[in-house]
Amino acid sequence: MPLLSSEPIRARCLVKSSLVSTRSNVANNRMPNIKVFSGTSHPDLAQRIVDRLGIDVGKVVTKKFSNLETCVEIGESVRGEDVYIIQSGSGEVNDNLMELLIMINACKIASASRVTAVIPCFPYARQDKKDKSRAPISAKLVANMLSVAGADHIITMDLHASQIQGFFDIPVDNLFAEPAVLKWIKENIPEWRNSIYSVPRCWWC
Repeated sequence: MPLLSSEPIRARCLVKSSLVSTRSNVANNRMPNIKVFSGTSHPDLAQRIVDRLGIDVGKVVTKKFSNLETCVEIGESVRGEDVYIIQSGSGEVNDNLMELLIMINACKIASASRVTAVIPCFPYARQDKKDKSRAPISAKLVANMLSVAGADHIITMDLHASQIQGFFDIPVDNLFAEPAVLKWIKENIPEWRNSIYSVPRCWWC
């Protein structure tokens, strides 16, 4: 029986779900003024999204200064555009988060009409409550940082705790991978009704 890889399934779910309204406009030849930019965490996902939309990934240059500060340069006009930034919180979570914040702010001060952060794996989601006397609620801090940076909308997946959506004062769409996983199983495993499925506990769970 084939092993299920969670990251491609999460990617497929985002490709199918996160930009549904935009794809509807494309189908009706009413492409809105959108730009899709990719951070360095998941360029393959960004490429799959723009391939579906029939547009190109926005031009952006990311680099590090000698002191390891992150520098981001948006390489094209975003004035009046509806901007989507694809950046996950997996991998080098601190660098990826800072890069996302800078990209959001760079687009916002460049007069983008709206900035949506597409974050498949929300950073610091496991620190969603004060479980010790002096413990931080880091998920709330990240929510504040995203809002202050200039994000107008957040799209994420399978939050560690659904109440994290309440940490924001902006719209948050929390998508779920389960429907895509079930669809894949039914389409790719002939004897799926008589099979037993086991998955390891992922680090973001």
